Amino acid sequence: MLHSTVSSLRRCHALTTNNSKKTSSSLAVSLLFNTISKRNLTTYTTPLEQFNLTSEQLEIQQLAKDFTNKYFQPELVTEWNENKTLPIDTLHKAAELGFGGIYVSPDFGGTGLSRLDASIIFEQLAMGDVSTTAYLTIHNMCCWMMDQYGNKEQKEKYLSKCCSMEWMTSYCLTEPNAGSDAYSLQTKAVPTPDGSGYHLYGEKVFISGAGNSNLYLIMARVENVGITCFLVEKDFGLQFGKNEMKLGWNTQPTRSVIMDGVFVPKENILGKLGEGFKIAMKGLDGGRINIATCSIGGAQQCLNMTGEYLHTRKQFNNTLSNFQHLNFKFADLATKLHASRLLVRTAAVHLDEHKNQESTIYCAMAKRFGTDECFQIVNDCLQMFGGYGYLKEYQIERYLRDLRVHSILEGTNEVMRLIISRYYMNYYKEQSTN
Repeated sequence: MLHSTVSSLRRCHALTTNNSKKTSSSLAVSLLFNTISKRNLTTYTTPLEQFNLTSEQLEIQQLAKDFTNKYFQPELVTEWNENKTLPIDTLHKAAELGFGGIYVSPDFGGTGLSRLDASIIFEQLAMGDVSTTAYLTIHNMCCWMMDQYGNKEQKEKYLSKCCSMEWMTSYCLTEPNAGSDAYSLQTKAVPTPDGSGYHLYGEKVFISGAGNSNLYLIMARVENVGITCFLVEKDFGLQFGKNEMKLGWNTQPTRSVIMDGVFVPKENILGKLGEGFKIAMKGLDGGRINIATCSIGGAQQCLNMTGEYLHTRKQFNNTLSNFQHLNFKFADLATKLHASRLLVRTAAVHLDEHKNQESTIYCAMAKRFGTDECFQIVNDCLQMFGGYGYLKEYQIERYLRDLRVHSILEGTNEVMRLIISRYYMNYYKEQSTN
C-alpha cells in the first residue's frame, strides 16, 4: 500500500513551490524579511527529521513537504487565520493524497499506513499550518475509531466518504462541567419506547469543526448501561453555538454542539452499548501522538527560521550567530526538539505494535513532553527574533498562539502526569511486595 500511495502522490501532483511576496515599509524589516520570509516555506529537511526512517518513509516525508510548500504558503495561512476560514478545498486536496484516513484500512477508502507514517506526514504539514493540520489529525482519529469499532454497514455508509473528506468529522467528549473528568459527562441517551433508537440530550463544548462537520462521534450516557458512542449526522437535528473567539487555532471553527432530543437510530451506535468511554480513550491515545506531532512541526519551522535569522541579523557589528549565549540556547532547543520527536515516534510504533497499557503511557509521555517543550522552543525562538518576532509578518507569533492549546486539549498535561505517575507508582508498589 505504501508503494501505491507514493506513486499515486507522484501521479496526481507535480508540486512546485511558490515564493511568498510581501513588502515592508521599513528598509531594515524588508531586508530581513527578504531573507527569512520570502524563502519557500520549507525548502529543506534537517538530518534529524530523517533519523532512522526507511527509504519509503523518506519519500512520504518529502511528498508531504511538497504539499506543504504548495498549499500552506504563509500568505494563504495568514488569510485563513485572519478570516477564520477552514480551507476545505485544501483539505480535499490533502484527502486526494490519502491524508484523510492515513491509518484506516484500504478496504473502506483509507491509506493503510502506520501511526509512525502519520506522524511523519503531520509533522511536515504542521510546519506550514499547525491549526489546519490539527483539525486533520482529529478527523483522522475519528476515521480510525470508525474503522476499529464500526460494523460493515457503518463503514460502508460513512467511512469511505470521510476518508475522502467529502464528509468531515468531529469528536465530541468534552462538556461544560466535564473536562479533565470526562467520565462525569452528563449528556444522556434515552431509548425510544419502540426500541428503534435513542434521543440525545446535552451539550458538548470546544468541538473542533463543529458546524462544518457532517458527522459527529458523540459520547452519551445510557442509564444503567454506561457511556456509549453514537454516530450522529449533522442533519439529525444538531444545533451549534457561536464560533468561539480563540487565541489560536483560528482556521478551524470551535463551537458547542447542542442536543435537545436529537434522534439517533440504534444502527448508529459505534461498538457496543457501554463501550463509549473505552472507545473515546483509545482514540485519544493516537490523538495525543498526533497533537504532539503538530507541536514538533511548528517548533521545527520556527527553529529553521530562527537559525537563518541568527545568520542575518547584526548587532554590535556581528551577526547574532557569533554570540555564544544564543548558540548555546539554540543547541538546547534543537536537543529538546529531537527528544520530543523521538518520544513521539517511539509512542507511534508502540501503539501500532502493542496497543496495551504501556502504549497509553508512551502516548502520555510523548504528549506531555512534546507539547510543553515545543511551545517553549517557539517562545524562545520568538525571543531571539526580538521585536520582529512579535510582528505577524514573521509568522512565529502565529505558531506560538497555535501551539499554546496543545498542552490543554486531548487531555491536559496535568492529566498526562497523573496517568504516567499512577502507572509507575503501581509498578513499583508491585515490585516492593515481591
